Amino acid sequence: MVMFLFLVVALAVVVGAVTLAVVGGGEGRGPLPDAAPERLRDALPADRPVARVDVDALRFPLAVRGYRMEDVDDALNRLAAELAERDARIADLESALAGPRTPAPGGPEGQRDAEGRLSMDKPLPGEHP
Repeated sequence: MVMFLFLVVALAVVVGAVTLAVVGGGEGRGPLPDAAPERLRDALPADRPVARVDVDALRFPLAVRGYRMEDVDDALNRLAAELAERDARIADLESALAGPRTPAPGGPEGQRDAEGRLSMDKPLPGEHP
């Protein structure tokens, strides 16, 4: 019987404390405002190309079920655009290098065989090319 009385008193104290917290604690303040969702501040630099250290330093804020897909998609789209731009620049530079070249003096142009084909063999000592 003492145990039952103790449980009833404890229950009354808990109900009273919760009632005071809910009713008496909100005088003029209203309900708590919703917290703004944490957003990714654009950690990738806008004034220069993205470097490896920028990607290493990139951290996404956590959401309820992992990362915010919108933040990850934005970062991946930015990286993809910069990689495509670099690939195009590399292709342009490689095509410029592969363009017409002037032969170096003393090159293989003077080393033709009797049929007119270029010869890659070195002349033997005493032979003239």
